[in-house]
Amino acid sequence: MRDGCEQASAELTRVFALLGKRWSGLVVAVLTDGAARFAELRRAIPGISERMLSDRLSELADAGLVVREVLEGPPLGVSYRLTPAGMALRPAMEELSRWADEHLKPGEPLIAGDC
Repeated sequence: MRDGCEQASAELTRVFALLGKRWSGLVVAVLTDGAARFAELRRAIPGISERMLSDRLSELADAGLVVREVLEGPPLGVSYRLTPAGMALRPAMEELSRWADEHLKPGEPLIAGDC
């Protein structure tokens, strides 16, 4: 039997500091299907505000997971795509999706555990 909580690994702490932020994982998951314009991303992630989407895209770009590309017009546009590092998350995202399908009931409230 354990006494107290084990400390999470530094690697997992870094991953969840980035992808554990609300919406970040969903942005990555949507982009695993290919590049998307800002409005397409917003439609694909119901409930996310324009500002939050912009913030998350900037954070993911700073982390080297997303690239912003200006599209020649007319009309001018901006597209976002995953970098090779971002695409390397695809198997993990697929596995998380499978796990959720098997272990989480639709509409089941998520409960954070304490130590």
